[in-house]
Amino acid sequence: MTFLAIDVGNTRLKWALYDSARPHAALLASGAKFLEHIETLAEDDWADLPAPNTMLGCVVAGDAVMRRVQQQMDIWDVSPRWVVPNDYEAGVSNGYDHPARLGADRWVAMIGAYQRMKASGQVRPCVVVMVGTAVTIEAIDAQGQFLGGVILPGHGIMLRALESGTAGLHVPTGDVVPFPTNTSDALTSGGTFAIAGAVAHVMGLLQARCGQQPVCYMTGGAGWKMEPSMSVPVELVDGLIFDGLLEIAHRRDML
Repeated sequence: MTFLAIDVGNTRLKWALYDSARPHAALLASGAKFLEHIETLAEDDWADLPAPNTMLGCVVAGDAVMRRVQQQMDIWDVSPRWVVPNDYEAGVSNGYDHPARLGADRWVAMIGAYQRMKASGQVRPCVVVMVGTAVTIEAIDAQGQFLGGVILPGHGIMLRALESGTAGLHVPTGDVVPFPTNTSDALTSGGTFAIAGAVAHVMGLLQARCGQQPVCYMTGGAGWKMEPSMSVPVELVDGLIFDGLLEIAHRRDML
């Protein structure tokens, strides 16, 4: 009973095939595709895969991209299902003013993070950080209530904004150093410190709110670049959205 999980972000589509729709299922195959190359999935990445029995995904790139993905899935007899954030799912309560307007990737990652925290034997608030095209930082209390979150630009957007709004800043990406002495390092370090500072600030706010030190999970394509520069302890988790999709599928009995 194979299960296909799909995460369609703003830049790339990531997919993973598991041997079942349950947490900690065995990974059979996985891959990633830039959105401009989605039309080749059926003829290369997925051509030799065993047909999945069920599928669940989340998409933030819009309905047009979702339809392109579904067209590639026509090679199998499987019904596409996509997560739509609601008031409550898999142990997490949605505190957004308009729950359905919350990004599906944010919702699924929070579910994956909260269940990871519970499985570790801890009962603590948690902060969920996704570092990609944009950066999102979510706060969840120990009872699974999503209290709210912030969104800020990722590294690439920050650099492009500076290049377009400031003369003379068309320079290569540099390194993260404590005290930059050239413009390339200054730009890269500035973006990194901005993200790290925002995470630390939300961690402090959540600790003040709950009276308990939160655990912080970081994921996303650029998470590994951020982790060494963090001023607060973080656990880097590859595939947190897939963890959430497996948890949701299990709760929905998508066997």
